[in-house]
Amino acid sequence: MKINIFNTIIALIISLLINSCGNKTENKTTELSENQGLGGRNYGGVFKMNESEYIKTLFPPSITDAFSYRIANQIYEGLLKFDQTYLTLKNGIAESYSIDETGTIYTFKIRKGVFYHDADCFEGGKGRELNAKDVKYCFTYLCTNTPQNLGFEIFNGVLKGAKTYFDATKNGGKPNFEIEGIKLVDDYTISLTLEKKSSLFLYNLARSYAFIYPKEAFEKYGNEMRIKPVGTGAFYLSAVEEDIAMVLKKNKNYYGKDSLGNNLPFLDALEIKFLKDRKTELFEFKNGNFDLVYRLPTDEIIKIVESQLDDNQDNEYKKYQLQREPEMSTHFLIFNHQHPLFKNINLRKAFSFAIDRNKILEFVLQGEGFKAGINGIVPPVFDGYDINKIQGYDLNLDSAKYYLQKAGFKDGSKFPKLTLDLNSDAERNVAVATEVQKELKDNLNINIELNVIPLAQHLDNTMKGKSAFFRLGWMADFPNPENFLYLFYGKNVPKSMSETSFPNLARYNNSEFDSFYDKAMNSDKVIEIVTNFQKAEQILMNDAAVISLWYDEGYRLLQPYVKNFPNNPMQYRDLSEVYFEKK
Repeated sequence: MKINIFNTIIALIISLLINSCGNKTENKTTELSENQGLGGRNYGGVFKMNESEYIKTLFPPSITDAFSYRIANQIYEGLLKFDQTYLTLKNGIAESYSIDETGTIYTFKIRKGVFYHDADCFEGGKGRELNAKDVKYCFTYLCTNTPQNLGFEIFNGVLKGAKTYFDATKNGGKPNFEIEGIKLVDDYTISLTLEKKSSLFLYNLARSYAFIYPKEAFEKYGNEMRIKPVGTGAFYLSAVEEDIAMVLKKNKNYYGKDSLGNNLPFLDALEIKFLKDRKTELFEFKNGNFDLVYRLPTDEIIKIVESQLDDNQDNEYKKYQLQREPEMSTHFLIFNHQHPLFKNINLRKAFSFAIDRNKILEFVLQGEGFKAGINGIVPPVFDGYDINKIQGYDLNLDSAKYYLQKAGFKDGSKFPKLTLDLNSDAERNVAVATEVQKELKDNLNINIELNVIPLAQHLDNTMKGKSAFFRLGWMADFPNPENFLYLFYGKNVPKSMSETSFPNLARYNNSEFDSFYDKAMNSDKVIEIVTNFQKAEQILMNDAAVISLWYDEGYRLLQPYVKNFPNNPMQYRDLSEVYFEKK
């Protein structure tokens, strides 16, 4: 019998991490407890899953990627959070909130009895109770001009006095004033005053940027909070083996209860590995070493889908739970609009017409996607937002060659050296990029090189303007089309290429686009919001500002004993209520 040495080593590391690191818990992480909650919900067990990319950071103001977000969401909470089934808002550490008659003053009552995880940043290592001062501290940091803070967008132009404070903290400035819109009412009450009404404000408070953490942790760990998170969530980070595995253990002091009154969480621990290869991941799942597999190997998808539709009991996938639905996710190629080459709109249009998106979806991805990206940047999953009204790009060789000639590169023979930067995402991105590389050569006679790098480095390069042409996938972190269009809002783009630009990695700047975006944001009428967003998106397409490739569809397999883990289009995961059925 052959033994996979790599997986044996990984299993050994995981075992050591669970049983030796972090706060001590009973060694029952591989079995269900004898305790059973109301409704037959079992306690105990370790939920095992994989991520194809290692996390960039678990420090809330710096979280920009879905891989980090999915893990951080188990460790931290904000004032509000999302319902895992419907993606509607519900209370987090806020017990309740009210909005005044002007629609601009929000008052939040903080739950009593919410404690931080035990950590050595606290006196005696014992986590203290969270209060309103913690919320003020974290929100003040979100209004501070520092490279680690990428979340200012949720308060910029929204929270009263936020921009003034942000400007005053540039280059390490220490303002002698506080943010006008943040007021402490008492130890468990905080008031937030807005510049004007905002239909998205509450959504933004449920995003990872607005997770609450203690002052003591940031003062002790600083940038090390990347892998030393301290939150109030259902699980705490117990151990880390960089780029290999993480173990999160049950927070026994968690305040949460489910709808039946059971104390949460049910699980003893979460075990996250970071395997790059999807076939290896699926193999481990079938051997019972993972409880969830997300993003299935393309050559297995048809067989997996058919297993749920027929009565063939011999299908090896028949026993598993298949979850699939269109996602709030778009994959695209981005031009750096401050790069001399891509200031040329004709070149951008040539590239846009030269790529066969349907071929990528059908033959490269083999159907692992929802729809070819021939419209705009917003995926077709938002009620009332018809993407068919947006005219994007499809393969048109005559137009591609026409615009290439207008750009000054007839026949592509004198085109300069160009690199497409990307992260691999278990080789799926590489397969797509290889097809793009081939089509640009075949259709425009343009040679491009592929530069495959780790996600953390890729994001860092794109934010700092080091990439001229790069791949990106965007998964919404709140359910609204604005989440995609804000990626191209130009008013915050720095003039210098040396300055960080986020989230507008394209450094795209069009005053007409910004005008329609602002009109949508300033309206409280749905029809006006949708109309103005769509006008802005059409301008984006007319400018060939970005190449939409496909709108994604998520496929997940769960072991048959995994219960209470609904899927959603945002891949928002809250494992606090997941439990195992006894085998």
